[in-house]
Amino acid sequence: MSDEFKKEMGGVSDDDKLWAALSLAIPLIGIIMLLMEEKKERPYIVHAAVHGIGLGVIMFALGLIPFVQCVSPLLWFYMVYLGIQAYGGTAAFVPGLTDFLKGQGWI
Repeated sequence: MSDEFKKEMGGVSDDDKLWAALSLAIPLIGIIMLLMEEKKERPYIVHAAVHGIGLGVIMFALGLIPFVQCVSPLLWFYMVYLGIQAYGGTAAFVPGLTDFLKGQGWI
């Protein structure tokens, strides 16, 4: 994690790490986190929740394509891996997706 990103995130508590991990592994929790007033004030949780939702949308879209459906479970395992990293304090960076989300101003 870069020093600039660490300053932007502020102090990351164990509670932040837990919610970030859950919202990366289960996109529905990410949506709930963005609706909760006290959670959407925490940059680390927002960063993970938006990544989880983005990956969930990609996973859903791939599940609709008949010959690519086998990729969806692999993507979910990747999301769980990112959740484990988030619980360890490492923010999620997904090539392509992170740049897109920053470009949209969502994170």
